[in-house]
Amino acid sequence: NFVSNMSKPCDGAKTEWPELVGRTIKEAEEKIKADRPDLKVVIVPVGSVVTQEVDLNRVRVWVDTVAEVPKIG
Repeated sequence: NFVSNMSKPCDGAKTEWPELVGRTIKEAEEKIKADRPDLKVVIVPVGSVVTQEVDLNRVRVWVDTVAEVPKIG
């Protein structure tokens, strides 16, 4: 098994969270904030148009599932 160390720069600060795939938005946000309280977590629906600039203080959490039945009311 090849394990990339690309998720940690030289200073050891975590830069990606593959273990959060399939978890709830709340779990993902809490884990990222626990690991890196210096970062702003932004929840983004898949397919959204976002700016292309790099922001080293931001983590985008891409979401794409419907959690409950959509209904009128």
